[in-house]
Amino acid sequence: MSVASTPPSSSRSSSLSSAGAPPTPPNMHQNTIDPAAEWLVQKFGGTSVGKFAAQIAETIIPEYLDQHKVVIVCSARSGSTKALGTTNLLLRAAGEALKRDNSASETPGDSSISRLTQYSSPFTSPGKHVNAARSVIRKPEILKELEAEIDRDCESIRSFLFATQIIDEISPRSRDSIVGFGERLGCKLMTANVDAEFVSLENVIPAAEGENFSDSDTLDQDFYDRVAELVAERIKQCGSRVPVVTGFFGPVPGSLLKQIGRGYTDLLAALMAAGLGASELQIWKEVDGIFTADPRKVPTARLIPIISPEEAAELTYYGSEVVHPFTMDQVIRRKIPIRIKNVENPTGGGTVIHPDPDFDLSHLNGTESPVPAVAVPSFVPFASPTGDKHNREHIIVLNVNSNRKNVSHGFLASIFGTLDRYGVVVDLISTSEVYVSMAIEENLDKKVLERVVRELKKTGTVTVARDMAILSLVGRSMRNMIGISGRMFTTLGQGNVNIEMISQGANEINISCVIDGRDAVKALNLIHQACLQIKHEGERGRIGPWLF
Repeated sequence: MSVASTPPSSSRSSSLSSAGAPPTPPNMHQNTIDPAAEWLVQKFGGTSVGKFAAQIAETIIPEYLDQHKVVIVCSARSGSTKALGTTNLLLRAAGEALKRDNSASETPGDSSISRLTQYSSPFTSPGKHVNAARSVIRKPEILKELEAEIDRDCESIRSFLFATQIIDEISPRSRDSIVGFGERLGCKLMTANVDAEFVSLENVIPAAEGENFSDSDTLDQDFYDRVAELVAERIKQCGSRVPVVTGFFGPVPGSLLKQIGRGYTDLLAALMAAGLGASELQIWKEVDGIFTADPRKVPTARLIPIISPEEAAELTYYGSEVVHPFTMDQVIRRKIPIRIKNVENPTGGGTVIHPDPDFDLSHLNGTESPVPAVAVPSFVPFASPTGDKHNREHIIVLNVNSNRKNVSHGFLASIFGTLDRYGVVVDLISTSEVYVSMAIEENLDKKVLERVVRELKKTGTVTVARDMAILSLVGRSMRNMIGISGRMFTTLGQGNVNIEMISQGANEINISCVIDGRDAVKALNLIHQACLQIKHEGERGRIGPWLF
């Protein structure tokens, strides 16, 4: 494979899209030319790009350019809510493009395309992206170029959607292409005060890669390794300019959204870090990092400076928005640490997900101050029964008691077969020979739940408990801690918190239980106080798992 299949992307210092790069204007920051400098990949999420574009471009990025070769990866801008984010609006516009409007006052396509125009097109209003550009770009000539580019991109989107309405079809690859416009618009806002090169990766994967790929196939690790190499080769062509890269790198074989999902920007940043052999992957959010508990619910929660990949993966599985385990694996397997940073507190050290959890934090790039001893527990805790993708305070527990007509293996096989047929994901499970308890999401479709319960009743007696919550204690040192489970459950009992079911992970770094959702916040604070608080000055948190 060769990167020659990727067309040169537009570059600019004072011009956004000039074919030949003009001389760099004064006061434009560039990447260091020190040959010994290591690569640093910084990924900024949609909310950060939407709310803090000026701060990122003017303050955060330039701070790193003297000591690192920096690459910037951007998500599409988010709005005041995720539903109003660019990607969601693009997907909604794609869906509306296929809806027929019988109004005689409108020509085909006008009504659906106008939905896109309302938020992105400078033709009917300045547009969110144009307004954002005016708040970020200080040089009039660059602002004029950028406004023209936004204008052209929005016109391309409208034309694309109009074409899909004419043919009355949007393929998975076409949907990928529509979504990709969001990253292109977001990236172009992040180049103020920086001698930057906008890099679009929409064609980085050779077309031949998709040959002989069926819808039932999945992408393997070899594919991701090839993408990492191709992306790294493209980035190295930017020279001293700072690459500002779209998180969108599709269409991929089988469709980017179907194969990878909405987390493709984080994955691209991880693949880029792996391909470049970066010293660190930074993921910038609006939080200081990972805490011992959700600070919104537990006032005594404290920041954890370093955790292991295993613990971080466990947090993600249980609903905390850290980094998806597959994405994390792409850099951790190359021994590259991941640092979670806060755009509103850029001087903070953040939380580092490091392959060696006993690593000395002061040696990591970007640590601006010594780490307090109190914040270096032997393992780490987190408490958060809520999350965007999974609300752990609204759980249903299904209890199935065998009718004893089946032997145990048939009993379990019947239950798991039913769950598989209806696509029900079980968060926690506790079993015996004739009794099974399962915790599932409460937002499961009501009709699907009714069918599942009806099927399970053929196996035994079924009871349903609603409005429950999952409470989890996570930490790698729990493998060697005698009595931690007893302390957790004794604390809950003394606090009059009833436990519906108990489950321990096979990796022995997670203990979970299901409680009444009304007791969730109280239980979080009780467990944090009993298991995660520093007891004496100088004691380094021997009890320190995360709390969910």
